Amino acid sequence: MAFCVLCRLCRTNTVLFLQDWLSRYGYLPPPDPRTSRLQTKEGLEEAIRTMQRFGGIKETGVLDSKTIKLMSTPRCSLPDIVGGEDMLKRKRRRRKRYALSGLKWHKTELTWSVHSYPSISPGLDHDLVDSILSHAFKMWSNAAPLSFYRQVADSEGNFSEGDIRISFASLLHDDGYPFDGQGGTLAHAFFPGKDVVAGDTHFDDHEIWSYGGDSSNTDLFTVAVHEFGHALGLSHSSTYPSIMIPYYQGAVEDIPNFQLSLDDKLAIQQLYGVKQSKQPDVLNPKLPRFPSPSPPKPTQLSEPSFPQRCQGSFDAVANIRGEVFFFKGENFWRTQRSGSLMSLKPALIKNFWIGLPPGIHKVDAVYERKSDNSIVFFIGSKYWVFKDTVAMDDYPRPLSDWSMKRKSGAPVDRVDAAFTWAHNGKTYLFSEGEFWRFDESQNGGKTSKKPDTGYPRDNSLWAGVPSDMDDVISWGEGDAYFFKDNLYWVLKNGGLNQDVVSPKSIAVDWLRCTVTPSASTPASPHFPKTCSCDIRGSSSVVQILIVF
Repeated sequence: MAFCVLCRLCRTNTVLFLQDWLSRYGYLPPPDPRTSRLQTKEGLEEAIRTMQRFGGIKETGVLDSKTIKLMSTPRCSLPDIVGGEDMLKRKRRRRKRYALSGLKWHKTELTWSVHSYPSISPGLDHDLVDSILSHAFKMWSNAAPLSFYRQVADSEGNFSEGDIRISFASLLHDDGYPFDGQGGTLAHAFFPGKDVVAGDTHFDDHEIWSYGGDSSNTDLFTVAVHEFGHALGLSHSSTYPSIMIPYYQGAVEDIPNFQLSLDDKLAIQQLYGVKQSKQPDVLNPKLPRFPSPSPPKPTQLSEPSFPQRCQGSFDAVANIRGEVFFFKGENFWRTQRSGSLMSLKPALIKNFWIGLPPGIHKVDAVYERKSDNSIVFFIGSKYWVFKDTVAMDDYPRPLSDWSMKRKSGAPVDRVDAAFTWAHNGKTYLFSEGEFWRFDESQNGGKTSKKPDTGYPRDNSLWAGVPSDMDDVISWGEGDAYFFKDNLYWVLKNGGLNQDVVSPKSIAVDWLRCTVTPSASTPASPHFPKTCSCDIRGSSSVVQILIVF
């Protein structure tokens, strides 16, 4: 049942739904039927905070809109916190980023078998499915001393007793965790153990499965690697870009060259040890190859967000109300204080910032004015001042209000970058290799401004960073962050003369790109599509993959 339906019901039903949801996914211990113990207000708030922290949204402890959106996201049956209240307390204390279920196989040679195949996935014949699954297992045997051997049925279609049994099933399929049709649960797997279902991995046969970068459907390889992690004893990780995070990460284009993140390698090695270099990488005994050319696939939908977001070269970057906005063309992306990206898909600038004239295809610079928390946009020879997301009256105004002149005496007709430095509270504007400093605390919001004495100065004074930056923000403890192309540099504690400043990746550190796309870099899961699990929700939101 969709939460958007529940939220229109009475408050009591909503609270019951909240308790059920938090209990189902391990954040809240179920009420004790023997003592009729009720959940306390404090317990609910703490459970919500834990869920928010795991989901990468702001911890409020209340059922706010972002939390409702996260809970409305389709997901599957495996809980995020495995082991109940005691395990939850331990997880709050632990420092390891990855999570283990506490269960493992007490052997390193494991068998797997496929008992049924997809029935409605064009282009995925049995051999190709076997090859995809083999490569998914290989991701884990590359990191740990594990060997996986595929079993085949005998002449009567029967299998000998094996470890990991794989099937594509629909709706009720006799394991207590029914699928719910296309757009609902994607898959689930059972942890190792002595139960008859231990290690079993089930994929929803109502999904349309694909491979090799087809973002219009559900990538079998990505889901299989995640599920086999569960079948080997791994729980969910809360650290991006782990394959075990509860979010579907999109299609892997280059399967043979895909590698697990360090988080995943450490997790599997914690259970089974480190693989020695002399151990072979083959499976049973030869790893199947993918057909060439690739089989026909359903028409792929364009996904412009990934190249736009992950290749960098942003028109403007701004720290606004503690969130970082990346502007490019007509779009922007928004990273929250927690470090989580609000959406991998961009938002249109004109739909969020009301008052910019139609036909504007890029902005030059943006910053938040600390004197009154207004947001200032520079576009060409004009600037706008916004109160929250609405432009104030009497704007735009000419850039000449800022009284900026170059050393040559020529007036400035465009701003390249702008920021207010938390180190000293002053505003800096950059243009064509020069910068000006303003004390807006003395300005009172007046339109006419005058730079501090002694300006402009050369951008080269900011040693160790590009002099022709795309933009600058103040972040952290007064640090200045300089952005150029797909890299950023950090000048710590307001220091101008830091000759050695190592650049880092904007794509990886800020925008949830596992790698920067290039012809020589193997692709990794890089953008989510609308996947689904137990609770149905809007297809417009990023959707949780709990067991996929």
